Amino acid sequence: VEAALASRVAPRAHCPAKLQEAMAYSLMAGGKRLRPVLALIACETVGGNRSAALPAACAVEMIHTYSLIHDDLPAMDDDDFRRGRPTNHKVFGEALAILAGDGLLTLAFEVLTEIRPGETAAACVAELARASGMIGMVAGQVADLEAEHQPDLTLSQLEAVHRRKTGCLLTSSLVMGGLCGGAGSAERSALEIYGR
Repeated sequence: VEAALASRVAPRAHCPAKLQEAMAYSLMAGGKRLRPVLALIACETVGGNRSAALPAACAVEMIHTYSLIHDDLPAMDDDDFRRGRPTNHKVFGEALAILAGDGLLTLAFEVLTEIRPGETAAACVAELARASGMIGMVAGQVADLEAEHQPDLTLSQLEAVHRRKTGCLLTSSLVMGGLCGGAGSAERSALEIYGR
């Protein structure tokens, strides 16, 4: 996973060097890589070769990393450190941190187009877009921001935040891994249930 991620944020022609550096700074900062591992394991579990799920594994980690960059910004959590070192905006400034997050977000969907066959790539694009978008992770972040001003947050409200902000990407990792491994509908459904 590390080598695959590094190759996808390596310097490219026409990409500003500072943008590439900011994207790689956060993406290559380490972490558990839980989401990519789940994608690879799900692929193997349904009988596929885990290398088939490597683009999905990279894409979901890029989405996760972009969300952390944006979450750390002063407008949200205003964090100074992430994974034991200064946050992206502390090193590169707020504007470039936003653009680094945007770059990882869009690169994730570009990476998914490497998946074959094309129908599987399209299914993974749809899955990751749903999980990371306005009814998934982004919705969870909105709910998290709103919860900061609710002193009497209920357990069900907290669970709803976590289900969208964190749970959607964990589930999506498993579903995309299954798709890459050729999972049938029953297997995909089981992976989705397990993810939730």
